Amino acid sequence: MKIGIIGSGNIGGILARKLRKLNYSLSLTNSRGPRSLKEFADETGVIPANLTELVEQSDLIIVTIPQKSIPALPAGLFKNSKDKIVIDTCNYYQDLRDGRLSGYSEFTVDSDWVEEQLGHAVIKVFNSIAATSLQDKGLPKGSSGRIGLPVAGDDAHAKKVVMQLVDELGFDPVDAGSIKDSWKQHPGSPFYCADLSSTEIAEKLSELTEADRTQLNKYRIVREEAAIKKYGHL
Repeated sequence: MKIGIIGSGNIGGILARKLRKLNYSLSLTNSRGPRSLKEFADETGVIPANLTELVEQSDLIIVTIPQKSIPALPAGLFKNSKDKIVIDTCNYYQDLRDGRLSGYSEFTVDSDWVEEQLGHAVIKVFNSIAATSLQDKGLPKGSSGRIGLPVAGDDAHAKKVVMQLVDELGFDPVDAGSIKDSWKQHPGSPFYCADLSSTEIAEKLSELTEADRTQLNKYRIVREEAAIKKYGHL
């Protein structure tokens, strides 16, 4: 499986390193172009690519850029990519980074909005874990203290592939339902940057109902600020 990553920030860079250690063929792009990735490529073995060729040549594509940058991606970027798996790691940080985005309301599901922008279905994962935990806390399967990660999406095959990838990276995947349900893993959720086990996450997912959505949205900014204070970044 050829993997492409759009975005070389905290999450993108860490995933690139970890996936290369797992010997995946990996392409990487960012807004500054392939030349800016030469040093990283020399160190890790990733393949610097432009955006279009990365999408064309990858079987699985990870979109890990600020939410506000999603609409800036070229229109029709995924029009010939029906069978490709797309992972969305993004979170909408209105007050701390992204500003007010067109088409958003307090009830908008982040990945629902991303799907509309991309014109392609996505699988939601890696948005609820801090970059430092993603980098340092992966453990072999069956290890005590292994962190769980919620995985939401509508395509059963794509979700199965992504959950296997999560497992390979050292975390226990938890089926978090459909993309419509992925609001449960937005910033503000009880397991956002909390490094909980798969059992704890599954329990909290089952406890959250539609009635909790408004309350969860109120906690987004609180938990965002707490994560910045603890980890130094979003």
